[in-house]
Amino acid sequence: MAQPAASPDTASSTQLRRRLFRWGLAVLVCLVGGGAFAWPQLHGYAITGVAYGARVACSCRFVGGRTIGDCRKDFEPGMDLVSLSEDTAARSITARFPLIASQTATYHEGWGCVLEPWGS
Repeated sequence: MAQPAASPDTASSTQLRRRLFRWGLAVLVCLVGGGAFAWPQLHGYAITGVAYGARVACSCRFVGGRTIGDCRKDFEPGMDLVSLSEDTAARSITARFPLIASQTATYHEGWGCVLEPWGS
């Protein structure tokens, strides 16, 4: 037996789905390509931001004696995504940029706050 012919609505619906899929795929490829292109710069900014945040917050907390929440006031504009955590026993502050970078600064008597060595 012969297959019934597709209605015009079904054919146009199928074409629309295919067109949307192709556009979605093109957008996804552009986003992944753009992310790969911008990764070195984004990663560099993130490492610099968390290193600055850890060092400033460590000095604020363990030299200045302020609370960790109050130390966020010392951050530069645009550092909203940098989060801080405190290890009171080690006298250190860790700053993190989600999924990209993390850096710890530790207070040493006589030296002040010192960043951990960076990996290569």
